[in-house]
Amino acid sequence: MSMALSELSRRALSDLSGVFAALPDTAADPLIDAIASARRIALYGAGREGLALRGFAMRLFHMGRDAHVVADMTTPPIGKGDLMIVTAGQGWLPTAETFMTIAKEAGATTAIITSQLDGRASQMADIRVVIPAQTMANDIGATVSVLPMGSLFEIAETIFFELVVLKLRERFGETAETMRERHTNLE
Repeated sequence: MSMALSELSRRALSDLSGVFAALPDTAADPLIDAIASARRIALYGAGREGLALRGFAMRLFHMGRDAHVVADMTTPPIGKGDLMIVTAGQGWLPTAETFMTIAKEAGATTAIITSQLDGRASQMADIRVVIPAQTMANDIGATVSVLPMGSLFEIAETIFFELVVLKLRERFGETAETMRERHTNLE
């Protein structure tokens, strides 16, 4: 029997609400501090997590931060005083691990957004933000989200990034208007 769209949405929103209810109020603080003190910020993620991270990079740019998505042609080198942010919901991602190694060797601080604290990439990071949401690493069993595969983590991550933006906006004295001034006019 197929569920109605309203029931599916209620369950999905309940799953998301549960993630944020389990997230400590201070979960973003180390990441926010690192962003505030970073000279330059490089961000990397793959797949749908990478899409969420690209949106975050755009908002950081809108707040006047020197933020770049890894692999874009205009990404500058990373080094001392810089921050490398990766997302690896499952706790491991070979490309993210490679970029984190390069960043660390260049003297940058590394941060990871994940749901799996014990993963290889998670263990490499200087700053770990754990979003307690289902990924493809744990999407089988009796208590899985109505959302498929890693969608719960990916959507929660997108919302988490927007909440970080709100906290940073306050910290930097930014407003919707000052951010809008940095928005592209080439659309």
